[in-house]
Amino acid sequence: MSTRRPYQGAFTPVDQEVTAFDLPVTGRIPAELRGRYLRNGPNPLRLDDPRAHLFLGEGMVHGVRLRDGRAEWYRNRWVRSAAVARSLGEKPRRGTRFAGAEFAPNTHVIGHAGRTLALVENGFRPYELTEELETVGPCDFRGTLQAGYVAHPKLDPHTGELHAVSYATRWEFVQYSVISPTGMVTRTVNIPAPHRPVMHDFALTASYVVLYDLPVVNSLVAAAAGAPMVYDWQENRGARLGLLPRNGTEVRWFDISPCWVFHTLNAYEDGDRVVVDVIRYPRMFTGLRLDGNSTPTMDRWVIDTVSGRVTETRLDDRAQEFPGVNPAVVSGPHRYGYAAVVPDMHTYFGPDDDLDDLPDQAYSDALIKHDFSAGSSSVRPLGRGHYTGEPVFVATASPAAEDDGYLLAYVHDPDRGASDLVILSAQDFTGEPVATVHLPARVPLGLHGSWIADPA
Repeated sequence: MSTRRPYQGAFTPVDQEVTAFDLPVTGRIPAELRGRYLRNGPNPLRLDDPRAHLFLGEGMVHGVRLRDGRAEWYRNRWVRSAAVARSLGEKPRRGTRFAGAEFAPNTHVIGHAGRTLALVENGFRPYELTEELETVGPCDFRGTLQAGYVAHPKLDPHTGELHAVSYATRWEFVQYSVISPTGMVTRTVNIPAPHRPVMHDFALTASYVVLYDLPVVNSLVAAAAGAPMVYDWQENRGARLGLLPRNGTEVRWFDISPCWVFHTLNAYEDGDRVVVDVIRYPRMFTGLRLDGNSTPTMDRWVIDTVSGRVTETRLDDRAQEFPGVNPAVVSGPHRYGYAAVVPDMHTYFGPDDDLDDLPDQAYSDALIKHDFSAGSSSVRPLGRGHYTGEPVFVATASPAAEDDGYLLAYVHDPDRGASDLVILSAQDFTGEPVATVHLPARVPLGLHGSWIADPA
């Protein structure tokens, strides 16, 4: 991927919305998988925009519905922001927009309080979708969301509350918020941040919200100049982690080495220590561009709340991204973690030279399972040209262990020129897929998704 021509190769957008029923399947879909696997990602309507950027393409959600051992349907739909609706010859959807900020969320899609929500960060509203992925409109949680939202909220599996840390280009604060299981904002805390840090992700433990105040900030100079991306690396500011008590308002800060984090694996408390596992980059967004010489590794921070010191440990030096755990262990100790192995990161976050014919091995064609208790890992190759992204864990109906479940991911099949939904056993990670659902279309390499189970 080139930063000047980002939408090529595996990122090439699709130009049609597709609906297909009764999808062909190899293997057997477990009958207990009743719900929808959804994934969001940038899929621009136009490729001739000189401001094109991988982070700025209009969002498109791809989904497969599973029920009773069948793959009932596949759909892909653009999220209808007002601009997208008009481009498609449709009327804009109703809904409250925040301070004129409007964007077709392209980063994540989740289910919460009976809603399906497409998400993006930097002050923009979520958009609600129907079960069939049609756009309802911007969502403000029944008038309780007073500002924008985030791409990476964390669901507490014990309380059912949705926690988030939001930022926006012109805010001089970051905002911690909690949304109840019924879909209402019940708590907000504005944390002063006059340097306007970019907090793409955060971590959650039983007692704390862990904030990442890293060298990437919002540049008002770039914003005033109309730059498509306004993030800037300011290493002289240093970097720090913050512990905000879930029920408090004061943050305790701890210095760390400068770095960048897109994604958290998980975090938990171990006595007086807070353990945070992340995908860490040495640097990012240098010169207002992505930096291809910065390899992402699986790292661990251990915050000693007594001494005030932070220990940094490399858990795995292989390039990898899109980490995840069993959702049932979020905010608590985890043994296992999953990620996509990334063979050549410069094709994702590369220099400004154009790359025309990217080789098949330039994209993620393998997944990795970490066993942090054993200090080991397993890699599952998917085959040359079978690019994939984030694996999503779904537990069995009555799990007997943390890894008793399935991993779901879209995988491109180069022989068909289309994609599959591959269902793996998390325990038999390198064995044959449990099932492969053959989709009628290609799913471009994108960002994040979720399994949204049917109501019990």
